[in-house]
Amino acid sequence: MAFRRLRAERDRGRAFQPRFDTGETVAAWLGGLLAISSLGLFSGWSHYPLVVAPFGASTVLLFGSPNSPLAQPRNLVLGNTVGAVVSAACVAWLGHSVWVMGLAVGLTIALGQQLRCLHPPAGAVALLGVLLQAKPGFVVSPILGGSVLLVLIAVLYHRLRPSSGPYPHHWL
Repeated sequence: MAFRRLRAERDRGRAFQPRFDTGETVAAWLGGLLAISSLGLFSGWSHYPLVVAPFGASTVLLFGSPNSPLAQPRNLVLGNTVGAVVSAACVAWLGHSVWVMGLAVGLTIALGQQLRCLHPPAGAVALLGVLLQAKPGFVVSPILGGSVLLVLIAVLYHRLRPSSGPYPHHWL
């Protein structure tokens, strides 16, 4: 009896974890490689910083789980931008203590939920902004500019690879 219950619990847990075939894994790997490398190339060409660590997490969503509501353009661009605005405002008004870090991340989550643009990497954007003592320019470059470029790269990539299905599912 206990053995059956344990087996059933184990099998239920597997149902919630996605499985990816080799083709999907290679495509996600290639998409991530191209997206982050492209941002790096754009950064060097334009002399504007466009590569920040939270974009690595955004890229995981864009190419590893593009059907997720959290990977849609509205969520990525607005979510990351909200995180940047919140962090720059918090730094300007409150400094950069550990409490400000927590406040910025918490406000980013709350605003993301209320504005319907929740994007998990936006919490990392808010934290990074406080750690870097972000100025208002942080909002435009690297965050807004890099987010828009990531979405454009993802749209192009998924259009060139029709077997991946449509991306995005919605813009707004």
